[in-house]
Amino acid sequence: MPDFDFRALRRFPDVEAPNLQAWDATDELLVRWALDSGVPGAEVAVIGDEYGAIALALADAGISGIRVHQDLVTGRRALAHNAAALGLSGWTSHELGADLLAGARLVLLQLPKALAELEEIADAVARWAAPDATLVAGGRVKHMTLVQNEVLARRFGVVQPQRAERKSRLIVASEPLAVPTEPPFPVRQVHDGLTLCAFGGAFAGARLDIGTRALLDAMPGLSAHFAPQLRRNGADRVESAGGGQGSGQISGVVAGDAMQVVDLGCGTGALAAAFALSHPDAVVIATDRSAAAVRSARETMAANGIDGRVQVTLDDAGSELPDASADLVLLNPPFHLGASVHEGAGQRLIQAAARLLKPGGEVWTVFNSHLDHRRALGRDVGATEQVARTPKFTVTRSVRRG
Repeated sequence: MPDFDFRALRRFPDVEAPNLQAWDATDELLVRWALDSGVPGAEVAVIGDEYGAIALALADAGISGIRVHQDLVTGRRALAHNAAALGLSGWTSHELGADLLAGARLVLLQLPKALAELEEIADAVARWAAPDATLVAGGRVKHMTLVQNEVLARRFGVVQPQRAERKSRLIVASEPLAVPTEPPFPVRQVHDGLTLCAFGGAFAGARLDIGTRALLDAMPGLSAHFAPQLRRNGADRVESAGGGQGSGQISGVVAGDAMQVVDLGCGTGALAAAFALSHPDAVVIATDRSAAAVRSARETMAANGIDGRVQVTLDDAGSELPDASADLVLLNPPFHLGASVHEGAGQRLIQAAARLLKPGGEVWTVFNSHLDHRRALGRDVGATEQVARTPKFTVTRSVRRG
């Protein structure tokens, strides 16, 4: 195996910390398998290459033409940064689908946390890759379960776990089976009249997670708080119908002086959809760094008949939205980074909310009560008060200081 220096890789622009690194032993095992296989790069697809370790190690070994799918936009940007730093190229990026997998004889996969995501990926490989395709999936032994083998066995005739090395293990799945006519995702569930849609990689699937539920339960109070502004919005939109772009826009949406709302880290889009359904005169942006979440949120908006009124974007912490452009940010931040419990992702979104809000604008946040987010909100946004509390979650209102 070529002497590729994995230690040169960075996670940037994702959270970086001493206990977080941009590769693991699984990446190395997958790279070694690909090099030993002799499969040409044009017939290799890579899924779940978090920060580009697999693609860059193969490129460094002279393998070109591979296709790569990364769910997180932070991972896509990290791959680009690492490639530029190392002077490497030779792959193309794709969404999960036929373009990624058509003709692929070897698919390398970093096992996802969610079984639903693994089910979607296994179906996609069996559905679109070459008839003799082999899927080599790897993960850290402590995160692997026998159920993952069962999920793979639904789409492959042969599933063979390999011997563990350096606390990582590969599973080799071959002989793809026939697939149903329609893909298994997205799935849909209705919650009190709100339809949620989810692809396999979306957090909580089509369920309504209890944190989101806590913030939704607080929305009547939020709506009452913003009622005067929302009433003005309705009048403004009537007066400006057919007019040009106003100064109160987010990302070029024609809105006059309409209330500007951002669902930051939107997941399947529950908060954005609920707000848009209740307040048709508001301009709502839903954004997430996960491609699976964005696809899910777009399906959610369509299922609720509001896809023409809610803009859904793939972005890292709202980086492509203008500063001081939002009247309201809705925030249900994550508390995991991959398999690690870490507050960094949530704190990045709190800092992003502070940047996006107009002076006097507000962020309504729900978070696990044991986390230190209230202090972070007070520091980065402004005065913060508790709005509601459940046995596990706290909902707060923070006002952006001028």
